[in-house]
Amino acid sequence: MTPAARVAAAIEILDEILAGHPAEKALTNWGRRSRFAGAKDRAAIRDHVFDALRCRRSFAALGGSETGRGLMIGELRTANADLSEIFSGVGHAPAAISAVEQAAWRAPEVGAEALDMPDWIYELLTQQMGKDQAEATCGALRRRAPVWLRVALRRGGRENAAAMLLAEGIETRPHPEVKTALEVTENARKIQNSSAYVGGFVELQDASSQAAVLALPDPAAGARALDYCAGGGGKSLALADIGYAVDAHDIAPARMKDIPERAARAGVGINVRNSPQALAKEYDLVLVDAPCSGSGTWRRTPEAKWALTPERLDELCEIQQDVLGKAAKLVRPGGYLAYASCSILGIENRDQIDTFVGRNQRFESVRSLEFLPGPLGDGFFLNLLHSK
Repeated sequence: MTPAARVAAAIEILDEILAGHPAEKALTNWGRRSRFAGAKDRAAIRDHVFDALRCRRSFAALGGSETGRGLMIGELRTANADLSEIFSGVGHAPAAISAVEQAAWRAPEVGAEALDMPDWIYELLTQQMGKDQAEATCGALRRRAPVWLRVALRRGGRENAAAMLLAEGIETRPHPEVKTALEVTENARKIQNSSAYVGGFVELQDASSQAAVLALPDPAAGARALDYCAGGGGKSLALADIGYAVDAHDIAPARMKDIPERAARAGVGINVRNSPQALAKEYDLVLVDAPCSGSGTWRRTPEAKWALTPERLDELCEIQQDVLGKAAKLVRPGGYLAYASCSILGIENRDQIDTFVGRNQRFESVRSLEFLPGPLGDGFFLNLLHSK
């Protein structure tokens, strides 16, 4: 496919997303009806689509409309591309830019629009962290996220994993602060077929999530941990790798379907518990990676940034308190409850801990970590509570 044909495909997919179709579904559907597209074409189109979703407001202003076509005009204008070469109307290229479109574009307004953030969230962030930090955070969410791998400690050191990956053309560099983390700098799309991945030496996991697990208490012999909102099991695997005997639970058991295979690949044992009745009565550590806005990961899931509403945020906060209350009952006296979220919104993080401790006097907060999205990882929050 030519660069212009790739842009035309991105326009088609973006129009589906703007009409309400999930991004991944729209990309998959396009791929199924476009068998002629090669791997490089699909990757380039995906990049166009996700760049446009990250920068939806500013690209719409620069492109003159909040349509697939407008967003792609805005993206190319941002890149100082020659629009006439792409929008030529020749072959599979998009139609030439009209006089109306030429007149419709404008510079994005300073603030939320230029930083590609809904007004109400930009206001929340500004109140929470100040104007300068809010601008830096919103700016980080406009850019692509790095790809991070977690090196399995049980399978050897980071240097060994990096050498295995390099032998297959996958270049990495170590995180300066997180001992298990490798950033993929070249050929990230080869990871899941690499011997290091297939052999359980590495797993895809953001560096902030890795740092949070490493900040949890070191397990004593036989210590039991419960990953209460396990999902796909990334943190379950990390807990097992540092020495915990791990149970994994999720309110939607289907989300955990890949855990047995992932655990076998990593060479660890994880007990998947599909119902609350199957859980033990007391654990040394209960990790609650709570349902949240996911605002710390919006550069990976940018459509979620535009879908969140104040009402949904309130619902999530209620869910978080409910989950914390249920999980707290499973912590043994003297044990730990760890609350985590991939949110950067204080209402989902520090405010939740304050509310919970106020209602549950047997717990005290003993450690808190907060990461903002940037080159060293996604936004993430962890608070460790000790049971008296």
